[in-house]
Amino acid sequence: MHSTGPDVPDQDSDPAGSTLQTLPKAAPAADPERIGSDPAGAGADPAQGATPTATPPAGPLPVAGAVPPLDQLFPFPLDDFQLEAIDALNQGHSVVVSAPTGSGKTLVGEYAIHRALAHGQKVFYTTPLKALSNQKLRDFREQFGAENVGLMTGDFTVNREAKVVVMTTEIFRNMLYAEADQDDDPLADVEAVVLDECHYMNDSQRGTVWEESIIHCPLTVQLVALSATVANAGQLTDWIAKVHGPTRLVMSTFRPVPLQFSFCSAKGLHPLLNEAGTDLHPNCKVWRAPKGHKRKGPKTPKPPQPEAPPLAFVVAQMAERDMLPAIYFIFSRRGCDKAVRDLGKLCLVTPEEQARIRARLEAYVAATPEAVREGGHDDALLRGIAAHHAGVLPAWKELIEELFQQGLVKVVFATETLAAGINMPARSTVISALSKRTERGHRPLMGSEFLQMAGRAGRRGLDSQGYVVTVQSRFEGVREAGQLATSPADPLVSQFTPSYGMVLNLLQRYELPKAKELVERSFGRYLASLDLVEDEARIAELRAQLGHLLGTGPEVAWDDFEAYEKQRGRLLEERRLLRILQQQAEETLAHELTLALRFASEGTLVSLRTPQLRGRVTPAVIVEKLEGPGQFPLLLCLTDENVWILVPCGAVVSLHAELSCLQVREIQAPELHRSGELRHGDQASGGLALAVASMARRHDMTTPQYDLAGEVQAQAHLVRELELALELHPAHHAGDRKRLKKQRQRMEELEAEIEERQRILHFRANRHWETFLALIDILQRFGCLGGEGGLEPTEIGRTVAAIRGDNELWIGLALMSGHADELEPADLAALLEAISTEVNRPDLWSGYPPPPAAEEALHDLRGIRRELLRQQETARVVVPVWFEPELMGLVHAWARGAAWNDVIANTSLDEGDVVRIMRRTVDLLAQIPYCEAISERLRSHARLALKAINRFPVCEPIDLLAAAGGLNPATARG
Repeated sequence: MHSTGPDVPDQDSDPAGSTLQTLPKAAPAADPERIGSDPAGAGADPAQGATPTATPPAGPLPVAGAVPPLDQLFPFPLDDFQLEAIDALNQGHSVVVSAPTGSGKTLVGEYAIHRALAHGQKVFYTTPLKALSNQKLRDFREQFGAENVGLMTGDFTVNREAKVVVMTTEIFRNMLYAEADQDDDPLADVEAVVLDECHYMNDSQRGTVWEESIIHCPLTVQLVALSATVANAGQLTDWIAKVHGPTRLVMSTFRPVPLQFSFCSAKGLHPLLNEAGTDLHPNCKVWRAPKGHKRKGPKTPKPPQPEAPPLAFVVAQMAERDMLPAIYFIFSRRGCDKAVRDLGKLCLVTPEEQARIRARLEAYVAATPEAVREGGHDDALLRGIAAHHAGVLPAWKELIEELFQQGLVKVVFATETLAAGINMPARSTVISALSKRTERGHRPLMGSEFLQMAGRAGRRGLDSQGYVVTVQSRFEGVREAGQLATSPADPLVSQFTPSYGMVLNLLQRYELPKAKELVERSFGRYLASLDLVEDEARIAELRAQLGHLLGTGPEVAWDDFEAYEKQRGRLLEERRLLRILQQQAEETLAHELTLALRFASEGTLVSLRTPQLRGRVTPAVIVEKLEGPGQFPLLLCLTDENVWILVPCGAVVSLHAELSCLQVREIQAPELHRSGELRHGDQASGGLALAVASMARRHDMTTPQYDLAGEVQAQAHLVRELELALELHPAHHAGDRKRLKKQRQRMEELEAEIEERQRILHFRANRHWETFLALIDILQRFGCLGGEGGLEPTEIGRTVAAIRGDNELWIGLALMSGHADELEPADLAALLEAISTEVNRPDLWSGYPPPPAAEEALHDLRGIRRELLRQQETARVVVPVWFEPELMGLVHAWARGAAWNDVIANTSLDEGDVVRIMRRTVDLLAQIPYCEAISERLRSHARLALKAINRFPVCEPIDLLAAAGGLNPATARG
């Protein structure tokens, strides 16, 4: 299983994470990810265990202190896959653990911590979300002692020297890029790095971070990659082994708490799958559209599904069956909030549970009154109902998580983000729809998305069974639910993307060939190389086919054959032109001949063309003129073959008035009455026929008069020359030219396919490096790279390299332009928000106008932005260059001390969105003091702006524990 991350990050992403509370809490519920099998539980099937790679073991690590026995570390029996992963770590291997959600993967990471502590070494524990980092910090402090656990966030570092440091994967990646001082290596004494939720590599926006972290992690550090089930865990393991060192794959499909799938329609809750879990339950009735629905017209191309059950009905059905607490997944924030309202005054908790919630809520309100979510959400919480999504204030989300872990919240309506790894174990999960709206339109859920959400069901140690409920919707029914419930996990794909920061950081440390080697170590290149083998085999097959056709081709060269075909084509065209010229000349002369024949005397020689004479141009003599049906006479003629024929004037194609007339008076002509009527002549007429033939031999009487026109004769001469040249061409006798033409056409098709496949092959194999080179070209144009060869980072380049953002070059150029130097701290914060964040919301509004000074500075940056966009377009590089003035006033007001409630009242954004925007600005402000080529005034104002913005609820209480001059996590150095 894996989560691809939200498709609309502005709605469901949670970069700011949940806020840690300073208030006392009850002990958290057991994390199902770390518990082993209970004594009654069955262990994992050994057949489903690890699939070791062919890499030879690296050998056991040297032991500085004895690691306690497993039964002392974990007071429960471990599953087979956990034991196998622990053995792999003890052998010195890195390890990839791929197992279902809730199966106990986290235990492997915890063992790595126990082992490092025993060895006197350190462990970095990375997570994809800051909220998950905060949760791990709390858990590890309780487990390993607060003095042994530290946290690195986007702007502060707490207890950095601790043996266990929790951080997001971005912070770890940034640390790897930072140049380590000789005496201050941030990874010194680090024995292992745990990459929790490693399937986040699939995230379209942030997945590249995991690949970069694995590529640049020192080979001496063991990697512990914990991933939900994915289809290509073996490929991931093989890739890590290639780029990092010996790595073993440990897989398990065993679920300690089995899942039962149900389907809820308006008629009730029913089993979805058969006992084997391979197909729909026999009692499931697949809905089919009623007959005749297609006649309803184009407005309803797809008939509606059966009526969806009311939300309160679904919850009631689950409550009756003791299936609560439940996470109810709804793929929109508004949908989650509406669901809370739709349950009305429904109460799902006992009076005792309500009293506990009330006590915790009152303590929360007393400590952080501005963080209470109004609009009925506090009342719903007292009834055991809550909404959890990225629009909710992190502090409020953390309260919901705490109460849910204690079993006091019975239903949480959540977006897909909640499936990303936060420890909120539930007895049931409800998936309200099997498709979702994304930036690219409406699409079905992917198998791994469904499995990731379904996997939240079933609390290990508390439930013997977990329940997954799919719900009838407008778009999907039982058929789609069954398909997803039985579908396998999706494979991991690469999201590796070179950036300006990556280019500069690599070129600060390596020569270009080494940088290329590192870029080409990406998981994307590895996956492409697997496909390259297949593609290259296909190209070889196509080349073999082409070679066979070349070997069986004509002896004549293909160039000669092509030349012959061109000549042949020209001959056909010239013949067509000749026919056109003949027709035009014939039409022109026909009328003249007809008029002349009215006055021609008997005995005049003519040339005839008529079907009765087989279309032959036939010499003849006019013997008699008879009255015709119109104004022109019929001509009784005798041909050179002694055939009498009665023809109209139009059958005459030549009138030989220049020749002497023949004597025809003595000839007895037969009586013919119909035009075209024939009669063979006798001995008496034979002499005249011989005279006609004699004249035809001496004079050209077989060429129609219109063929004697100059342009017709010239064209006929050209046609004869072309015919002769074609007959003399070497390809004229080459054989079946039609077959050869088809063969040549097939050869051209093969050549085109080979060329296209080679182009795609080249792109897939080199696209990352070509992007890298394109970024180099842009950086050179903006003076970030110079020196000999133009590949040495300049002062400008080193400044850009110290920045982390969507477009480090744009932010760096803006900071170094001087336009921000004179801004007051609040104006500086407003400007940085405008150039570093984007809110893609059509209903966006803010009651605070942009501050004039910051707006003027932003206006002054337009020329730099325009040139950067032009260079990126020329290089075909797509990197966002944010320019969003709408929320400048909002950030400015908060930095100037506005109350949180006033800020929220003056914007259409949810509280969680505002926190995300503020924290992104805070992260950027925290980086400015460590940039090289900026003014001291800008550094000073950045520190003041950071202090002004980073107050609750934007900051988290844990941040307040850090020293005011905290370390820069972008470099992990003071």
